[in-house]
Amino acid sequence: MLTRARTSPGLEVRTREGVVRGVRERGIEAWRGIPFAAPPVGALRFRGPRQPEPFTGIRDASRFGAVSAQSREGNFIGAAKNAPMGEDCLTLNIVRPARPAADTVSMRPNAAPDAAPLLPVMVFIHGGAYSVGSSSEVPRNGDTLARDGNVVYVSINYRLGALGFLDFTGYSTPERPIENNLGLKDCVAALEWIQANIREFGGDPLRVTLFGESAGANAVTTLMTVPRASGLFARAIAQSSPTNAVYPPDLTREWGAQFVELLSSRIANDSVENTTAEDAGEMLVTADWRDLVRATDALTTRAPDSDPGTIALCPVIDGDFLPERPLDAFKAGRAHPIPLIIGTNDREGALFTGRLDILATTPQRIRAIFAKTKKKARKAIKAEYPGLPAKRPAADFGGDYAFWYPTVKVAERHSRFAPVYFYRFDLAPRLVRLAGFDATHGLELFAVFDRLGSPFGHTMTLLGGRRPFLRAGARMRRYWSSFAYTGVPDARLPDSAREPASAPVPTLAADLSPASNLPHVRASVPRTRRTTRALDQSRVLDQSRAPHQSRALDQSRALVWPRYDEARRRTLIIDSDDRIESDPRRSRRLAWLAFVPHV
Repeated sequence: MLTRARTSPGLEVRTREGVVRGVRERGIEAWRGIPFAAPPVGALRFRGPRQPEPFTGIRDASRFGAVSAQSREGNFIGAAKNAPMGEDCLTLNIVRPARPAADTVSMRPNAAPDAAPLLPVMVFIHGGAYSVGSSSEVPRNGDTLARDGNVVYVSINYRLGALGFLDFTGYSTPERPIENNLGLKDCVAALEWIQANIREFGGDPLRVTLFGESAGANAVTTLMTVPRASGLFARAIAQSSPTNAVYPPDLTREWGAQFVELLSSRIANDSVENTTAEDAGEMLVTADWRDLVRATDALTTRAPDSDPGTIALCPVIDGDFLPERPLDAFKAGRAHPIPLIIGTNDREGALFTGRLDILATTPQRIRAIFAKTKKKARKAIKAEYPGLPAKRPAADFGGDYAFWYPTVKVAERHSRFAPVYFYRFDLAPRLVRLAGFDATHGLELFAVFDRLGSPFGHTMTLLGGRRPFLRAGARMRRYWSSFAYTGVPDARLPDSAREPASAPVPTLAADLSPASNLPHVRASVPRTRRTTRALDQSRVLDQSRAPHQSRALDQSRALVWPRYDEARRRTLIIDSDDRIESDPRRSRRLAWLAFVPHV
């Protein structure tokens, strides 16, 4: 929306495309619904993102943009019924801590580039199995993180479902090109827009941390192996990433063919040619997006049984944009060598019941996975999940197969080339434990984003546990934000160490803490135009040199978080009282190593 309203100092910001006006509220300043790419509609459906169009006047940036096309009737409950929705969804939102009125700076074209200190930038990719979700699902999601961490928080929308994560390249023709990995390409386009514009919002383009949860974390770990994303972010945080849910074209094209059949039976069941290469491509690019969404529901509902242990909406290893399986890239040192926080929750699989039942948790699905391995390995795995395939051990098996064990492999492999910090989130309020979920998938979001004020947040602490959960969330925000500042997650850093004037612009390298007794490790992003300046600056603070608060924090009991390595596998356990464990669940890890050696 374009307006000619009176200038509000500090809130009218000139981007590459034009001027946007934000809002100041609740201790933050926010700009919402900013297009980072052209609407992917019409001839641009199933094509990579294009540059957004410039505009004149002042664009109102007080409201979120439309959410990506999605369903409320599939495995996951999608956006609210009254949420604007459609294909024109490629927007992002920016939140920064509010500045005192006397200190606000209007970032006009003639403003000095150093008129205000630059803050680290944290870019969040939402989860939702690549089928649902949006940057506006929880409207105040990043406010507390921006205020407490003194960072610029950015959230993005990207194409979901068939429009973003199915492979229809088998139906592409020179006259009607169809591309794949479109949702990931949207994420790259957002990061490129951030590099070009975030300075005008007070953000430091050299200190961009990319983080996400679930499918969003899968996007993070996958983008760490995408050549085109090199230099677009300086560090990464992956919360509960299904890191291995990335598949080769022979499988992804089969899912694309199944989708075409489902779509054809829905909108043109009387046709006998809709699934041919020529007609299928035309049907895909001309079908109403609502029909695409409903056909996606049908595909994702049956895929867990037809292809157990896989997720049909996924990135595809196309040999170009995504050259190889991310786990192979991490193993060979071809991932971007940047610092990484990565981890999972205690019982990831407990959430996936009822309509969310997409993991390898049923006897049929578990048998299909067991059939691919040796008897001795099967025996060891069954010993780790006594009672399998009963409900509780089956949930833990499915969660570990999808989330925990592939995450362990990314951590151990990346730790050979760059700093890695591994965590496990164990904290769950009493009511959540009584319900049988424990610290399940997604629960840590309520801590990181300070969501206990939401209706579900209030409900889950009715029987106690509110105060420990709030304290854990405060510690996590300090771990996360200190990592954004320095590349080292140290919740003991005082607030003064987060002030941009006193915090050095970090390199993309970090010295190993002397306490680790490991050889020196230096990880640098390959020199590009985006990173050369950062590589010429001084080193970041390491744990042994970071300032310490003299008083005890109420975010209390914050620990020195050691780096992860294959020798000791030291892991931060986030609980009422944080602790460090070496190689937690070692016997389970070794059983998985024999069970799925290909991972």
